[in-house]
Amino acid sequence: MTRPEAITIESLDGPAAARSEAAFRLVYAEVFAEEPYEETPESVEATFRRFHSQVRKPTFRAASARTADGEPVGIAYGYPLSSHTGWWDRLINPVSDELRREDGQRTFGLMEFAVRARWRRLGVGRRLHETLLAEGNEERVLLNALPEAEAAQAAYRSWGYRKVGEAHPWESAPLHDVMVRQLR
Repeated sequence: MTRPEAITIESLDGPAAARSEAAFRLVYAEVFAEEPYEETPESVEATFRRFHSQVRKPTFRAASARTADGEPVGIAYGYPLSSHTGWWDRLINPVSDELRREDGQRTFGLMEFAVRARWRRLGVGRRLHETLLAEGNEERVLLNALPEAEAAQAAYRSWGYRKVGEAHPWESAPLHDVMVRQLR
């Protein structure tokens, strides 16, 4: 087993993340094949079609975790939500205008976050998450999480996230918890 301190966490911009797509894809496909996600090869392909457009956003940020010999361990990425985001429109019950107010700098949307099973419960996820968020100046971070993903839910709560609603983030998606963490 690799020691947690032997894991390197690296910040990446869009072009660097695009060059690391194979590592991102490996981590994503492995982690999200697990229960309760059970993603198919087709849904992984759809995620990486979105990834190709996301990495071109000038505000895109990512972080990756690797072992000393370069083996991919974890990924995290997203970008600040624009004033025209549809994220808040997907909530089952509407939230206040103040909560949903976006200006392109207020909220970092955490699109994907994953750590391979072998490296969980070693602090790698927290380091990956904090590295990603340290690069920005947003007030808060927003994510969607499956209620059945108990370990992920526990981690998010321990990091200061709170549930603000429920949503189907895309057509035919299962119900997700919408969670927010204040950053400053």
